[in-house]
Parts: sequence; structure tokens; C-alpha cells
Amino acid sequence: MTTEPPTGTRPGPGPDPDADSDQIFRLQEQVRQLKEAVVSHAVVDQAIGVIIVLGGVTPDEGWIVLKEVSQHTNIKLRNVAETILIWGRTGVMPPEILAALQDRLGRPVCGGPPLSGPPAGSPPVSGRNSR
Repeated sequence: MTTEPPTGTRPGPGPDPDADSDQIFRLQEQVRQLKEAVVSHAVVDQAIGVIIVLGGVTPDEGWIVLKEVSQHTNIKLRNVAETILIWGRTGVMPPEILAALQDRLGRPVCGGPPLSGPPAGSPPVSGRNSR
């Protein structure tokens, strides 16, 4: 005696391993992109903070300055932001970014040229806690 499954419960084709693999790959890529976006957002926000301090501008104006420096130098916004943060740690900034930043702020940054050293009034940073 052969029993037929009840109507509507017929087994269909099994799961498609290729479709599952594709979906896993797409989700992993999406997670990677989201992680990158979070890091990039933090870098940009920190650079805006530096611009706010340097230029005495509002956060909205800091964003505009950062965006205009990026556009004027044809350097990706995140790379300009990273460069500004590196300057804050090392005192080194490429001349084209420095010139564009000073132009956008309408004045020399930190009292003008010693941008080859740390910002004026900065305490020495050794990378270690002095305690």
C-alpha cells in the first residue's frame, strides 16, 4: 500500500546550496561595507573636530570646509580627514591640503607655518603613559 502525502504538503526541491552561498557572500560583503562606513564616519567626525578648533567654526561649517578641501584637492574626503588627524599627531601635512585648508578657513592654520611640527601649544606626546 502506497501513501500519498496530503495535498499541499508535497516536498518541493531541496534548498539550493548555490543560492545560500551567494546570499552568505552578499551578507558578508554588506557587513564589511558597514564596518568600513562606521570607521570612516568616526575619522571624518574627528577631522571635523580638528577643523572646528583650528578655524573657530561651527560643526556644520567644519563639514563644509572638509568637503571643500576634498573637492579642491581632488582627494577623497576620508583621505583628507585621515591626513588632518595624522597632522594632529605628527605635525606633518601635505602642502596642497594645508593650502586648501587655509584658503577655506580664510586664514593661516594655527598661526601659520609651523605646520612642520606639532600644533602650537601641544604637549609632547610619547605614545606611553608617563605614570
